[in-house]
Amino acid sequence: MFQLKRLDKYLILRFLELFSATFFICSFILLMQFLWKHITDIVGKGLDFSVILEFFGYSALTVIPLALPLAILLASLMTFGNLGEKMELTAMKAAGISLFRIMRPLIFLMIFVCVGAFFFSNKVLPFSQKQLWSLIYALRETSPELEIPQGEFYSGIGGHNIYVKEKGSDKKLLKYIMIYDFTKGFSNATVTVADSARIKMSPDKMFLVLSLFNGESFENLKDARESSRSTSIPYRRETFEEKEILIDFDANFTRMDGDFLRDKHMSKDLAGLSSSIDSLNHRVDSVDNWMAKTFVEGNFFDRQRNFARTFGSSDSLDLAKAEKYSLDSLSKDSRLRALTEARNKADFVQTTISSYSHMHEAEKLTKIRHGIEWHRKFTLSIACIIFFFIGAPLGAIIRKGGLGVPIVISVVLFIIYYLFDNSGYKLAREDVWSEWAGIWLSTFCLLPIGVFFTYKATKDSPIFNVEAYVIFFKKLKALFSKKNKS
Repeated sequence: MFQLKRLDKYLILRFLELFSATFFICSFILLMQFLWKHITDIVGKGLDFSVILEFFGYSALTVIPLALPLAILLASLMTFGNLGEKMELTAMKAAGISLFRIMRPLIFLMIFVCVGAFFFSNKVLPFSQKQLWSLIYALRETSPELEIPQGEFYSGIGGHNIYVKEKGSDKKLLKYIMIYDFTKGFSNATVTVADSARIKMSPDKMFLVLSLFNGESFENLKDARESSRSTSIPYRRETFEEKEILIDFDANFTRMDGDFLRDKHMSKDLAGLSSSIDSLNHRVDSVDNWMAKTFVEGNFFDRQRNFARTFGSSDSLDLAKAEKYSLDSLSKDSRLRALTEARNKADFVQTTISSYSHMHEAEKLTKIRHGIEWHRKFTLSIACIIFFFIGAPLGAIIRKGGLGVPIVISVVLFIIYYLFDNSGYKLAREDVWSEWAGIWLSTFCLLPIGVFFTYKATKDSPIFNVEAYVIFFKKLKALFSKKNKS
C-alpha cells in the first residue's frame, strides 16, 4: 500500500499553505478588476444584499481560469525558493535525493489539480458564466435608484423631465418643482408646477407617487391628428391646493432566466460544444452547396430561356446561334430591354451574394467561437502543469523565498502568458489562424521555458550567474579564433 513519507507530507503542506494564500490574493485582484468593469451595473440600483452576494460569487468563479495558473506559479516558486534559501534543498540533494524525487509528491498533486481544473472548466464554468451574464443583463435593465438633483432638469424617468430648485433635509420634500410630461408626445406636453411636493415609491415599487401642493397644471388639448391649418390651440388649466400623480417607474429587480443563453458557446460543456460544431459545419456546408447549385443552374445553364424571354421569342434557340447576337445587331428597344434585364440580373445577383455572405460569416463566426471554447476546456489544465514546471525549477535555481523576487518573476511570466494567450485568441477569433493554433499559442510558447528551467535545475546550472555567461562567450570566442587561424 502506498504511503506518504514524512518528506512528502512536509512538501505538500508547505505548498498548500502558500497555494491557498496566493490563490486567494490572485482571485481577489482579478475579481476587483472584473468588478471595476461592471461597477456601473450594480451601483445606485438599490439592490438587495443577496443579489450583490450572488454577483460576487459567480464573478469569483469566472476569474478562476486566470487565478489558478498564476497561483500555482507563485506558490511553487515561493515553496522551492524558501527551501533553497533555508538550505533545505541543499540538504536534500546532499542526502542523495534528486530534484525530481523532491518534486514527485507535488507532481502527483498537480495531476489531481489539473483533473479538477478540467471538470471545473467543463461543468462549473459554463453554469457560472450563464448565471453571471443573465444576472448582468438583468442588472443593466434595472432602473437606477431615484436621485433627483437640485437646480437642474432630471431626465432619468422615462417620458418626464423634472426640475427641483431646493430639497428638504429628509430628501423627500421637494420645493419649487416643475414637471414636463412628454408621454403623449412633445407637441402635447403637460406642464405642472407646484410650490412643494413629497415623493415616495408605491408599495409594489412600480410607480412613483408625487404629492403636489399649491400649484397649477397646463395641458394641450389639441389632437395631433387635426389639420395643421387650425390656428387655435385649446388647452386646460388646473389650479390645485393638493394633487397626487402617479408616474410609471419600475424600481424592482427582475431576474432573467438563463435559458436565453443556453445556445451560447460560453454556457456549453464539451459534449454540447462538439454537437454544436458538427451541426454548424453541416449547416454551413448545406448552405454553400445550395448557393453554388442555385448560381450555377440559374446563371450558366439557363441562358437559352433567359435569351428567349429577353427578346420575346418563344422558340428554342440553341446556344451557338445565341452567341452570334450582339448589342450592335439589335434594335434600340431590344438593346434597351437587354441592358435593363442585364442590370436587374446583376443587381439581384449582387444582393443575393451580399445577403449570403453576411449569413455565411455569421455562421462561421459562431462556429469559430464554439471551436475556441472547445479548446479552452483543456488549456486551463495544461497551463497549471506548465506553470508548475516553470515555478518549481526556477525557485530551486534562484533560491529566494518570500514575496519579493517570486512576485516579480511571477508577474513577468504571467504577463508574457497573458499576452500570448490574448493575441492567439484574437487571431483565432478573427479567423487569421485556426482555433487550435490560436488557443494553444501560449502553451507552445511556455512549454520550452518549462523544459529549459527543469533541465537547468536538475543539472544545477547557474542560469542567473553572469560569470558563467562571460566564461561561455570567452570559450566561444576562442573557438572561433582557433578556426580562423586554421
